[in-house]
Amino acid sequence: MPLHQQSKTNQNTVSQTEEKSIRHLLEDFKASMKRAFHEEDKIDQFCSTRGLPPAVLKELMSENPLALCIPKEYGGFGGSVRDNIAFVSAASYESLALSLTLGINNALFIQPVSKYGQESAKPKVFNQFLNHSCMGGLMITEPDFGSDALNMHTSFIEKDGFFHIRGKKHWAGLTGMADFWLLTARKKTDSGSLMRDIDMFICDENAPQQKIVVEEYFENLGLYQIPYGRNHIDVLIPEEQKLIARTNGIQMLLDLLHRSRFQFPGMGLGFIKRILDEAITHTKSRLVGNKQLFDYDQVQHRLTRLQANFTICSAFCLKSGEIAGIENDLSALGLEANITKSVTSDMMQESAQSLLQLVGAKGYKLNHIAGRSVVDSRPFQIFEGSNDILYHQIADSVLKLMKTAKEKSVYQFLKGFTTRAADRIKDLVSFDVEAPLVQRKLVEFGQVISRIVSMDLVLYLGESGFRKDLIDNTVIVLKQEISTLLNTFHFANSTQVVVDYDENSFWLDFSV
Repeated sequence: MPLHQQSKTNQNTVSQTEEKSIRHLLEDFKASMKRAFHEEDKIDQFCSTRGLPPAVLKELMSENPLALCIPKEYGGFGGSVRDNIAFVSAASYESLALSLTLGINNALFIQPVSKYGQESAKPKVFNQFLNHSCMGGLMITEPDFGSDALNMHTSFIEKDGFFHIRGKKHWAGLTGMADFWLLTARKKTDSGSLMRDIDMFICDENAPQQKIVVEEYFENLGLYQIPYGRNHIDVLIPEEQKLIARTNGIQMLLDLLHRSRFQFPGMGLGFIKRILDEAITHTKSRLVGNKQLFDYDQVQHRLTRLQANFTICSAFCLKSGEIAGIENDLSALGLEANITKSVTSDMMQESAQSLLQLVGAKGYKLNHIAGRSVVDSRPFQIFEGSNDILYHQIADSVLKLMKTAKEKSVYQFLKGFTTRAADRIKDLVSFDVEAPLVQRKLVEFGQVISRIVSMDLVLYLGESGFRKDLIDNTVIVLKQEISTLLNTFHFANSTQVVVDYDENSFWLDFSV
């Protein structure tokens, strides 16, 4: 056998071995979730309990799912984003909170440390994850600076070989639970002002002078198993625990956040599949008027919509697995990342609401998956960028691209931007648009563009061999949604709130 063929054969054998190993790890992880959620511990029945019991957490982490994103040279499975998406999807079928816990650890700590961490720090950090079931998170948001994160006031100065970081952070998932944190801060100058750029640091909660004080735990609505709170930061971080940006800190942060947003479909897919399976099971077993609920036309409409959401999320997972690896710089892919995150989280909430509607009153119990899913999925539309803001940014990005291309026709622009979908909706998008648009119209236009891109990715999924009947149904559902959104976009509405509305607005005054 020629040498190059022998080498290729060896590479294929290694690849197949790794694939089997990862599949084995995934099956073991599913088995541990089955034990925790349905057999031994049955924690799914106690969903209002804050946090996870230590024994349950130990069981869930016994297969070390966080090893997926740790590079091989440090003892992990290589850091494949595709594999991480598959794992968080498996987790979200059982528990959205568990899936988010894995997502926080991998996308917001392990992946950025793998890419930007210093070599002197990484072995010690990853050893803790592999051998001591440690967890990590990210602190960005501050009490006065949520969506306006780039104006954060947490600051640092260099002092005797350490970085002294001071500030307050809140709404960091795994507050008081994580062993490691990525802290974002701005450098304080000698004059006391803060630099515009942002730096990131690894904080080891168990190391001297690195303890973060939790001032308050929040009584968060939903996602009870994940602690959130307000943190006081006054820590000394060794020089080796500073992340090293390839260009600047803001681009490093964007690369991190965009990669995280590209992995939202992993959490969304398992969650929506569970919703879909629960909906089909319920409507098949529920009799209304001597026939199955499943057989009613409106119910079929809801079920096909759920199935379309499952298909769209599958298309996002495929694309994210192809482009979101840590070897790629995603800082410039804000448009694609924002579409992925906003549409996924909208579909999650819509799917949960639909299941609750189908199940009826019993679904409103706190320990029923329908009601619980509504409150658990709602914050996904808020954190890592409020969807209203992201749709605004999507529209801004597209209008800038159209301006650069000197193109006002939406259809003509889409022919080059969404090559598969453009002709499917030509009759809907054959109009001109020109900036500036008022903000509410930017949000509406962003929603339109995001669904068109979703259709394009669904058609790409179909070309990859995904079953045709699901693709065909999803294209129809998306075309209807695009039409509805465009009707809203074209409708003139400049209403403004009436501030002093109490005057002459009590109906009883006008009752005869």
